[in-house]
Amino acid sequence: MNIDWIKGLWGAAPMDPYRWVVLDVETTGLNTRKASLIEIAAICIHLDPVTQTLKIDLADSFEIVLKQQASKTSDKENILLHGIGVQAQKAGVDPTTALLQFEEWVGNAPLFAFHAVFDEAMIQKTFKQFLGRKIKNAWIDIEPLVAKCHPEVKAKYMDDWMQFLGIECAVRHQAAADTFATAEIMMQIWPLLRQHASSIEEIEQLEKRLRKLPRH
Repeated sequence: MNIDWIKGLWGAAPMDPYRWVVLDVETTGLNTRKASLIEIAAICIHLDPVTQTLKIDLADSFEIVLKQQASKTSDKENILLHGIGVQAQKAGVDPTTALLQFEEWVGNAPLFAFHAVFDEAMIQKTFKQFLGRKIKNAWIDIEPLVAKCHPEVKAKYMDDWMQFLGIECAVRHQAAADTFATAEIMMQIWPLLRQHASSIEEIEQLEKRLRKLPRH
């Protein structure tokens, strides 16, 4: 029996085992019910099937600003964080076109993000709003994975983990820079993570288990 066909029937696309997408979003606010998606930035990590090593592929990346209505642009404080001005937001790509481009580029790659719940909520909300459906890719939160690899560290926020791992970010809270920093976190923990999960399916299952566990 074809397992991939069964997954497709139930709406869960089989994951690409060797091409993983790390992403970050910028929004008009932090309330997922009220905020609008402004920008998606993503970069691919490729897993070598022979050596089982990871590599960040700068050539395989994606960045797009979604056009905003004047009434939905960010306030000044938010703009100071993500750096996308009102005019840039108004001059962005039509949301429907932007989402279709993102979906085509992503393919069936699993989607990684730090504190992925927010990124997933915003992207799925926007897909539903403009395309009437949700993207079917698997979502994996990097935060519980890095915590699993370094249980001795009582950190929760990305800045804390970056400091611990010695990772610098060119401009924090800007999607492209944050995405690259997140990908570097994944690269750093990979040797330890492989002791617990070596395939993308195992990583997804591990993340789901960790997400349910109480955290101190």
